Amino acid sequence: MIYLLEDDSGIRELVAYTLTGQVMQTVGFERPSELRAALERELPALVILDVMLPEEDGISVLRSLRASAKTANLPVLMLTAKSTEYDKVVGLDCGADDYLTKPFGMMELIARVRALLRRAAPQRETTLHCGAVSLDPVCHIVTVQGAQVELTRKEFDLLQLLMSYPQQVFTRDSLLSKVWGYEFDGESRTVDVHIRSLRQKLGAAASCIETVRGVGYRMGGAG
Repeated sequence: MIYLLEDDSGIRELVAYTLTGQVMQTVGFERPSELRAALERELPALVILDVMLPEEDGISVLRSLRASAKTANLPVLMLTAKSTEYDKVVGLDCGADDYLTKPFGMMELIARVRALLRRAAPQRETTLHCGAVSLDPVCHIVTVQGAQVELTRKEFDLLQLLMSYPQQVFTRDSLLSKVWGYEFDGESRTVDVHIRSLRQKLGAAASCIETVRGVGYRMGGAG
């Protein structure tokens, strides 16, 4: 998921439409308060910030993102009409990972977004661990206290996602989107069914998968 904070509705809709079709689902916001509310619900893979905004400017939003432990490492791309060298230096010094000025070409924007996502992607070649649970993403092997556990493909994908982002809370809808795909039209109970099956198969390590009441699930440190 990509979050885009841009008060110009034409630019916001065009960028969101293009990135959703070419890179990753993108959700646009007009005001910083809307972005902050979304960040409380779910963390994105990338944030794109305009500078000149209602409520407060984008540099202030960037500083608040970097000041919070929850969002300090989120990749941020500044997308703004402020194009002087000084403006770019301020944005980068405040923690922006990249800076693109308006007017911009959509192909360049797509390339920069993809580059940021590649740099931020977790390394999945190494074995993931959570308590007694180990997951090898290359060999597709899951073990609990050294004993191999047989999982279905979706169970494996779901567990790998949770273990790749320990302590991050995923809503049922976000898990459906990331594991089953955005085109999936089934019910959110599908997630609950697979979580229940996963816990049964993990046995004594089932408590690694924690329920966050009213929100969704996360991978904890127990087990």
